[in-house]
Amino acid sequence: MFDRNKEWREAGERTFLAGRVLISMPGIEDPRFERSIIYLCVHTPDQAMGVTLNRPVEGVTLADVLKTLEIPLISEAGPAPVLIGGPVERERGFVLHTDDYLSETATLPVANGVSMTATREVLQAIGGDSGPRRSILALGYAGWGPGQLEQELRDNVWLTCEADEDLLFDPNPNDKWSKALAKIGVHASSLSGQTGRA
Repeated sequence: MFDRNKEWREAGERTFLAGRVLISMPGIEDPRFERSIIYLCVHTPDQAMGVTLNRPVEGVTLADVLKTLEIPLISEAGPAPVLIGGPVERERGFVLHTDDYLSETATLPVANGVSMTATREVLQAIGGDSGPRRSILALGYAGWGPGQLEQELRDNVWLTCEADEDLLFDPNPNDKWSKALAKIGVHASSLSGQTGRA
């Protein structure tokens, strides 16, 4: 069976922008990424992978997902939104979380106290009382091939900013794009809609 987690873990040292946030510029040609912010979990010469932080699945909460998977919920995490992490592998869940939870075989340490795990076990831990302090569940991810993200950055499709826990894990995703811009001192009204392509 193909193990994407293993592939990412074996991708070598995280380089470039892993652990940073991509902020889409106005005028991005792909509507799936309009006003999006994406946390980059992997960025190597061969690939980039990230999770969109501000696209909730309408009407679906973590409690709904756990119920569907028949995972008991005894924690207070139930009303948390579920996010559309990106257009790739939309049927698969990716949990971005603080690094106080670890699966030795499935957790990918990203940066600055943040990790990612994509197993049923992390959802069981979140539903119970042994999960990470803060987390978000995203369905799917955004991916780029060799050199693709770098070209988009040259084409001014994305801005970047540092990640922090509030930006990553705030349960209200609606203001995250503006908050990410504010972190780099930019107001949305000052951005031009003339950008490259995604």
